[in-house]
Amino acid sequence: MSLATMTSKGQTTIPKDIRDALSLQPQDQIQFTLISDGTVILRAKHRSITEMCGILHDPQRKTVELEEMKAWR
Repeated sequence: MSLATMTSKGQTTIPKDIRDALSLQPQDQIQFTLISDGTVILRAKHRSITEMCGILHDPQRKTVELEEMKAWR
């Protein structure tokens, strides 16, 4: 278990073991979600949208021409 202290300005430092476990780097974002029972879920957001490029690409799938897509409207 790690412990951090909040400053008077509401700032805190994420303990090193947590940073290491989440592979946090400078400029990464952290999302906090508050659950109704007071539990806080912390999620590291360090994946850029550009890293997602091609993730759904399937070379087996037949391509669809633009005109064919417009016909589906």
